[in-house]
Amino acid sequence: MNDTTPPQRSSSFSTLLAGALGGLVVLVLGAALIATDTIDTGDSTTTVVRESTPVRDAADSVARNADSDGARTVADIYKSEGAGVVYIEADQASSSSSSPFGLPDSQGGGTATGSGFVIDSDGTILSNEHVVGDAETVRVRFDEDDEPVEAQVIGTDPSTDLAVVKVDPDAIDLKPLPLGSSGEAEVGDPVVAIGNPFGYTRSVTTGIVSAKQRQIEAPNGFTIENVIQTDASINPGNSGGPLLDADGRVIGINSQIATGGTQGSVGIGFAVPIDTIKELLPTLRKGQEVERAFLGIEMIGVTDDLARDLNLGADRGALIQRVVTDGPAADAGLRAGGTTTGDGISAGGDLIVEIDGEEIREAEDVTGAIADKKPGDEVEVTFYRGDDRRTVTVELGKRPASLDSAQQQQQPTLP
Repeated sequence: MNDTTPPQRSSSFSTLLAGALGGLVVLVLGAALIATDTIDTGDSTTTVVRESTPVRDAADSVARNADSDGARTVADIYKSEGAGVVYIEADQASSSSSSPFGLPDSQGGGTATGSGFVIDSDGTILSNEHVVGDAETVRVRFDEDDEPVEAQVIGTDPSTDLAVVKVDPDAIDLKPLPLGSSGEAEVGDPVVAIGNPFGYTRSVTTGIVSAKQRQIEAPNGFTIENVIQTDASINPGNSGGPLLDADGRVIGINSQIATGGTQGSVGIGFAVPIDTIKELLPTLRKGQEVERAFLGIEMIGVTDDLARDLNLGADRGALIQRVVTDGPAADAGLRAGGTTTGDGISAGGDLIVEIDGEEIREAEDVTGAIADKKPGDEVEVTFYRGDDRRTVTVELGKRPASLDSAQQQQQPTLP
C-alpha cells in the first residue's frame, strides 16, 4: 500500500480558534475508515495531542480476569454488550476522500467502513463523524451474516468527531449498550474496546486507561478536550466503537490513535469521553447544530526561556501569535506581534495571563477557560502589552465550521 506522510504541523504553536491546541505530538486520526482490501490512496490528515500524564504500560492480566471482588470478565462483557456493536458502511460523496487515520478510507467503490453502537431501543446509534459525516448513504450491519439495514444520519458534530445515526427499530432486535461516566474512570482502570478493525467484525481488545484529559485534534481542526488515552489495541475499523469499563458501560467512543509512522496500533489510542457526548446528545438528536464559543486567536505557551528572550511582562501565560480579522479578540483590541524571531515565533504580541480572574499559565488554560462558554458570553481577559498590564472585556463569537475557514480570516504576520 502506498502511504504518504503529510507535512507535520509545527510543534511551536497552540491554536485557539475556539479551543487551543496544546504542546504538539503529531498523530494520525484514529480508527477506521478502511477494510482489509483497501486500495485507493489519499492525502492523510494529521492530528495532535497534548502530553500531560506519562503513558502507562498495559498489564495484560488487568483486563482479562475477574478480580477478587467479583468484577466481570472480558468474556462476560463481550457476551452481554458485543451484540450492541455494529458495522457501518458509508458511501462517500467522493471516492477519493482520505481517512483521518492516515490511510485511505475508501474501497474501490468509495465506501468507508467503521464501527458504532446502539444506545437505545429507538434505534439510535453513535459513531464517529469522520466515518459517516460526508456519506450519501449509510448502512448498518448488526451481525456478520445479516443483510445491512439502511440508516439515516441524524446529527454530526465535527468538533468532537461525533455522529448520531438512526435505524428503524422494528427492522432489527436492538441491544443497547449502557452509558457510564468517563469522569469516574481513573488511570489504571481496565477497559475493553469492541469494533471492526480491518473489517474483522466485532473484535474485542483489552487494556487500561493510560491517561485522562488529553487533547486531540477533531476532524475540523479544533481541539477535543478531556480525551481518554488507552493502550487497548485500536486499528482502522475501530472508529466509532465503544470503550467500555469493567462493568461493561461505555466511557468513550474510540476515535484516534498515535501510530509512530506505522499503519496500525502501537498502544496509544484515544476515545472521546462519554460525558462530553451526553451533553451533546439532546441537540444532535434534534438534528440541530452544536454551537461553541470562539475567541479567535492563535497563541503559544510561555516558558522561562521564552519570557527571558522576548522580555515579556510575565514568565507564564499565552502569547498571542495571530488574531482572526474581525473576530472577538480583534474587536476587543487584542493584538499579535509585529516581528518574527528566527524560531518563527511572533514577538511583541499581547501576553494573556488571566481570564475571568483565573490564572493562565499556558495555552491550554485558555482553552479550558472558554470551553463551557457560549457564543455571546463575555469574558474578562487580562494581559500584558509590554510591561503594561491591562484588562478588556471580550464578547465571544460563534466557532466557524472548521479551523481552515477561521485561518482564512487571520491577519498575516508582519515581517
